[in-house]
Amino acid sequence: MLPPRILRRLILAPLVLVLTVAVILTLPLWLVVITAVSLRLPPPQRRGARFLWFGVAWLVLECGVLAACLGLWVASGLGGRLRRDEFQERHYGLIRWFLGKVYGAAVVIFQLSVTVEEPVLTSDEQAARLTRPVIVLARHAGPGDSFLLVHHLLARYGRQPRIVMKAALQFDPSLDVLINRLPNAFVPRKVSESGILAEIRRLAAGMDADDALVIFPEGGNFTPRRKRAAVQRLEERGLSAEAKRADNLDHLLPPRPGGAIAAIEACPAADVIFVAHTGLDHLITIGDVWRQLPVRAQITAKWWRVPADEVPKEDRISWLYDQWEAIDEWITSTKRVGP
Repeated sequence: MLPPRILRRLILAPLVLVLTVAVILTLPLWLVVITAVSLRLPPPQRRGARFLWFGVAWLVLECGVLAACLGLWVASGLGGRLRRDEFQERHYGLIRWFLGKVYGAAVVIFQLSVTVEEPVLTSDEQAARLTRPVIVLARHAGPGDSFLLVHHLLARYGRQPRIVMKAALQFDPSLDVLINRLPNAFVPRKVSESGILAEIRRLAAGMDADDALVIFPEGGNFTPRRKRAAVQRLEERGLSAEAKRADNLDHLLPPRPGGAIAAIEACPAADVIFVAHTGLDHLITIGDVWRQLPVRAQITAKWWRVPADEVPKEDRISWLYDQWEAIDEWITSTKRVGP
């Protein structure tokens, strides 16, 4: 159960600082322990030192974010002006800095490389890119996919992302403080579908030209068991056509159309962007990451845009399945070509 906000501020945030100092002071001991454990594993699984260095980098960056958030809170008149545009911009800049540093650490420590296949844009399309909001519908798979997507939206495309996230992520103090100051939404685990859709509509309706609402329509990572359960639910609801199309997907769960359609209806001026990616999608659990993370972590992504005036007004569920089948086919072909 998530503690009240005041307890999270008074306990979890200081705990990050204490933990960071403790880990740094005992770092030599941790290195000895990690080395001893790694020697008992086959060479490809000796990843302990890399995970340790990444963990230290993450903790140090968390402390930096919390310190910056405290400074912004003071500068805003003890929180009185946090919702003003200039402070919103500073918080987005802080997220950009944090994710940029995390991405840089992953590049160095895990030799992460991300290749993005983008559509070729004309000069007019380039100029018009930030004149309309976008709704981003992305595949949900692999560790840190949302972090990488938000990093690219901020750093590469100049967007200000809005996301609906699980409330449990507020156990991370820096996410808790920073994300709650921006137009995002944390939803409890047992919230109703109508509650989630209401949050999506709220975020979508308030978007400006440089905003991006990020939705993961699958609702979770792909596993064969989850796919079977999703197909069965569709059949039980009498949606035999959707069930058949979902059963033919090899790498994806069927899209849950409610959130995407709610966002499109709440912001009809928004273009819709679909994002496919693969590379680390077989790493579902912490154990998978520990055992199977390759020496060189490689992610390949592709996105395409559907202009607002080309988004269908009717039969949007079938249209979403069309896009999901295109993502599935792209993943199949990319894995076949793979490194």
